[in-house]
Amino acid sequence: MRRMLDRFFVLDARAVADTRDEAARMNNLSLYGPQSQAWRLNREATLLLGAGTRALLMQIAHPLVAEGVAQHSNFREDPWRRLRATLRSYLTIVYGTTTQARAEIGRLNRFHRDVRGPVRDPAAARSFGPAYRARDPELSLWVHATLIDATLVAHDRWIGNLTHAQRAGFYDETRPIGRAFGVPDTLLPADIEAFEAYLERMIAPDGPVQVGSIARDLAGVILRPPLGPVHPILAGIPAGVYAWTMWPAVDLLPEPIRIGYGLPWGRREQLVSAWLTAGYRAWRPILPVGFRTMPWARSADARLATR
Repeated sequence: MRRMLDRFFVLDARAVADTRDEAARMNNLSLYGPQSQAWRLNREATLLLGAGTRALLMQIAHPLVAEGVAQHSNFREDPWRRLRATLRSYLTIVYGTTTQARAEIGRLNRFHRDVRGPVRDPAAARSFGPAYRARDPELSLWVHATLIDATLVAHDRWIGNLTHAQRAGFYDETRPIGRAFGVPDTLLPADIEAFEAYLERMIAPDGPVQVGSIARDLAGVILRPPLGPVHPILAGIPAGVYAWTMWPAVDLLPEPIRIGYGLPWGRREQLVSAWLTAGYRAWRPILPVGFRTMPWARSADARLATR
């Protein structure tokens, strides 16, 4: 599994004379650092794979994000590429050096300047107007928020409930990243309570996040992804054989979003999801830490050990 994760997806120490120099060197270690909640919460490989699926489904539940994904990617042919790219960018920002993280933020901002186009879904056009652009601060905030929320939700369900202080600390750490992606303080929720209230407003019955036809089409690819892009030998396996492995990620969705996608969620789906989640929680303490840790986190640990 560790080799599969590596496929799927040194700092030079110098003597310091005062605390300010040491702080500067530690800052170059990472935007977050080894004592951060972000370093602690984003390590788990299986956790992030489930959280990544949830985050994608939440992102495209916003009609304008769905338009951008459908018009500017080959998502239907290779959804794995989008998932890998999302995880790679997110974890580079969390675990990369300050230089690497800032470079990745800059790359994403430059890329998204050209992601714009017409709103083709008539219902979305009536709500949002005839065009969209990915660098709209409100869309940037929504995408940013889904990554934060997915990490918190997946950790609570699959590992254990976080305390209020842990949740608040994690959210506070992410606010500078939101600003770096162009979200002004006037939009960025001030604290964890404001963040949770923002999520509730966004997915409320009269909120802007309403699952549309484009999102439902894309969700079919996310939840029944073709295996050919992973390895050609897997291309002939019918999606129905492995679709059930995605049910724990579906279980992480808020009920209004799951209903909006029209996903069946009966007794069978609930039992299988609970069984897989319980199995993960039982096996997790037994598995070697290195085996279940994301490659980016392992790399950051090694970098820290060279201090």
